[in-house]
Amino acid sequence: MDHVYFPVIGIAKTLFALQGLRFTVTGAENVPRRGGAVLAINHTGYLDFTYAGNAVLPRGRFVRFMAKESIFRNPVAGPLMKGMKHIPVDRAAGGAAYRKAVEALRSGEIVGVYPEATISRAFELKEFKVGAARMAQEAGVPIIPCVIWGAQRVWTKDHPKRMGRTNTPIYVDLGAPITVGPQDNAHEVTARLKETMAAMLEGLWEVYPPVPPEDQVFVPKRIGGAAPTLEEAAELYKQELARKAAKRAAKATEATEAAKQADSNGG
Repeated sequence: MDHVYFPVIGIAKTLFALQGLRFTVTGAENVPRRGGAVLAINHTGYLDFTYAGNAVLPRGRFVRFMAKESIFRNPVAGPLMKGMKHIPVDRAAGGAAYRKAVEALRSGEIVGVYPEATISRAFELKEFKVGAARMAQEAGVPIIPCVIWGAQRVWTKDHPKRMGRTNTPIYVDLGAPITVGPQDNAHEVTARLKETMAAMLEGLWEVYPPVPPEDQVFVPKRIGGAAPTLEEAAELYKQELARKAAKRAAKATEATEAAKQADSNGG
């Protein structure tokens, strides 16, 4: 029994209702009612995982998400993440998370992953990592493509979160399972997965309700919006990584200086 997952779902659904979020889910029949599967999700906002998890609930399934290890150290979120059997990922050494994910898949779980690894500021698909294909191949399970549109209008990078009653439409499309045989090339499967998800995402763009002028920053420039292009987004990501590296270096310098000062005082 998932004693933690059930109450968290209740809280999430209450929040969705208070926000007035309007969900449209297609392709739910593609989610197997039993057995392992990799749920590959596009990444446009911080709450993508809640919308993807909500979309598969009618099939009687829970998703075990792979998430940053730092979340599991949070005194509030950490126990919840562990209780829901999500999988911590240390980006500096991801082998343990990969093995745990494969183990979960083999035991019949659905494991949620972001092939793009990080949020796309362009709100288009970034380059995909091959981890989803490799996990599916090793565990002998299919990949379920999942695309979400509208999540970025609630909470995403470089924009203030909008957790009030926004009545935002959230569209989720779940694609047909992609099988991965032992003889398949993981890079070729990954390319096919990205091609499939790109077509699915463009399908959602076509049917999504008109976005008001003030929200055009959440629409890809390629289709007339004001979001950064993929190239501009890549540059912003590079700058973000540089800032983080500088911050880590400054902290390391401070720690070194503090240690030297402590040694000097002790001497």
